[in-house]
Amino acid sequence: MRCPLIWKIFFGLLLIVATLYSQTARADRPQPVTVKLTPKQEAAAARALRERLLADPHRPGYHFVIPEGTGMPFDPNGAIFWNGRYHLFYIFQDERGHNWGHVSSTDLCHWRHHPTKLVSGMFSGNCFVNKDGVPTMCYHQVGQGNAMAIALDENLDDWKKIESNPITPETKPGDAHHGKYQSWDPFGWVEGENYYAIFGGKRAAIARAPSLDGPWEYRGDLLARPAEGVDLNEDISCADLFKLDGQHVLLCISHELGARYYLGQWRDEQFYPTHHEQMSWVDNSFFAPESLLDDRDRRIMWAWAKDRPDFSLKDDRHWSGTMSLPRVLSLAEDGTMRMQVPQEFEQLRYKEKKIENIDVDGEVNLDLHSDSMELRVTMDPGTAKQFGVKVRCSPDGEEETLIYYDAEEKKLKIDTTKSSLTDKTKTVEGGPFELNEEELLTLRIFVDKSIVEVFANDRQAVMRRIYPSRGDSVDVKLFAQGGTSKAKLIEAWEMMPSNPH
Repeated sequence: MRCPLIWKIFFGLLLIVATLYSQTARADRPQPVTVKLTPKQEAAAARALRERLLADPHRPGYHFVIPEGTGMPFDPNGAIFWNGRYHLFYIFQDERGHNWGHVSSTDLCHWRHHPTKLVSGMFSGNCFVNKDGVPTMCYHQVGQGNAMAIALDENLDDWKKIESNPITPETKPGDAHHGKYQSWDPFGWVEGENYYAIFGGKRAAIARAPSLDGPWEYRGDLLARPAEGVDLNEDISCADLFKLDGQHVLLCISHELGARYYLGQWRDEQFYPTHHEQMSWVDNSFFAPESLLDDRDRRIMWAWAKDRPDFSLKDDRHWSGTMSLPRVLSLAEDGTMRMQVPQEFEQLRYKEKKIENIDVDGEVNLDLHSDSMELRVTMDPGTAKQFGVKVRCSPDGEEETLIYYDAEEKKLKIDTTKSSLTDKTKTVEGGPFELNEEELLTLRIFVDKSIVEVFANDRQAVMRRIYPSRGDSVDVKLFAQGGTSKAKLIEAWEMMPSNPH
């Protein structure tokens, strides 16, 4: 187990902060001052906010971003495809505590904002369809325990928290589960005649009930056994359990490792893992995954792309909350995970450029300049030990972000040690990835102001946040070290922003 004392302290502080948030509206506390604005003043304030956000050089344009204010945490939650639309909820904070914002889309790129109705102590959870065919949220109610809410309309605008909340079973000294489970971030579903829920925590548990109102009872540990390379007591939070191409996938985080997943089988009220992979490696910046199944049988997931791995804000610009691009998950014939960006994002492309057959020895400048673009680069490894692309480069190379394959370490890497002259979050993120003999490297790179995501041969994906300080850090270069390589094809597109501001 990794640093148990440190994590006990962390979780204790997290629960204290969450509880304080939920108590801000108590009568014995000072109430926030409400200033009544005229319609003209409201319009002017909204316009000023929009102009300020549009002028921010680090605010992404086609990754979904919080429309205003701060999401810390900014977990995606309650994702469901319902009545022809993708619905996604997200945590944000105001004087009511933790609340769930709500957006929907028909194309995964452009999102319509809905009224905010799930408020006051809403922490992470999921959405499922109950026995009556009604969308239902299973979530953590800060200060109470795990809970449920039921949709009251087809647009999922109105919700009712059930009267029997919380659903967390009470235990007493001597019970098999008393004191064993510290429960948060639940995941609920229907199976047969019963409702089930994963209660997240340092030792995640399974709970079962015949109805939403209960009675709920603990059924034991979620994991039937450990997976190789990960401690049985590693916390499982933001759990998401689903079937994928004949296997079951347990998508989750630990607060130390960030987003990760187990492959295995769900049976006899337990999950039997056979394989474990991380989706964030050097820190936990890729966080809190959430997925849905759409009408095309695509399993699509999002994650919170944190400003900082230590849960702090980037700066004082008064907005924080960025989602990763959605990823379509599938399993290959060899049983390994595949990750692709949905085809819908191709509609945002414009100003296409193609470049072919470039020998790369050292560094090669390309006639490409943008801070919001998609690149598709196919390279022959040749003899190079490291080869790939540099983005967000200043003309003199003072700022640059490296994306490359490391043939010696067999990793897909993003190097941010020179991404900014002013930002101190600098590291090299690398996920395990190995090219087969004579296999070409195909990188699909998405640059969106302060976020870079890269997908390699649909087998691995890596994300980092970057904050270049120079306005001219928009150049693109190829590079190879320790030998030569060849860029067989480079395709580049500017990307049209899909966020309203």
